[in-house]
Amino acid sequence: MMTNPAYPPMIVMGVSGCGKSTVGQKLASRLGLAFIDGDDLHPKSNKDKMAAGHPLNDDDRRPWLETIGEALAASVAAGIPAIIACSALKRSYRDLLRSCEPDTVFVHLSGSPELIQSRLDERSHEYMPPTLLASQLNTLEAIASDEAAVEVEVSLSPDEIVAVVALHLDSV
Repeated sequence: MMTNPAYPPMIVMGVSGCGKSTVGQKLASRLGLAFIDGDDLHPKSNKDKMAAGHPLNDDDRRPWLETIGEALAASVAAGIPAIIACSALKRSYRDLLRSCEPDTVFVHLSGSPELIQSRLDERSHEYMPPTLLASQLNTLEAIASDEAAVEVEVSLSPDEIVAVVALHLDSV
C-alpha cells in the first residue's frame, strides 16, 4: 500500500456502535494511511471488565490511551500516519492523545442514541455489550471549537462519511 504522510494522524472517535472501525479502515484505504483498531490495544483487564457489563473508568482507560498515543507518535515517526479507531469520549482523553501527537485530527462519528442502540442490538462484540451504551453517552464530551476535528452524522453510509472527511481534510 502506498502511504501518504501529507495527511495527519487521525482518531476516528465516538461511542460503541457508531462505526469507528469500519469508517477508519475505509478512510485509511482511501487516504493511503495505516489503520489500527484501538480495541486491539485494550489490556485484557479492560476487556474482561467490559465483558462483565461494567463501564471503564478514567484509571482503566489511561494506560490504553497512552498506548494509543504512543502508536500515533510511532506511526508519524515511521512516516506512515495512522488512523486509529478509539472512543476518545472526553476532552481530557483527546488532550492526552494530542500530547503524544499534536497534529492529531479527530473524526467524531455522532448519531442519535436510538440509531446507535439499534446497531448495537444487531451485532455481537467480543466484550462490549449493548448495555454499556448509556454509560458511554454519559461520558461523551462534545468536541470543542479549539480541537482539530470534523463531526460526521452516522446516518450516512460509511462511504459517504469517508467522502465528507476526505473533503474536509483536502479543504484545510
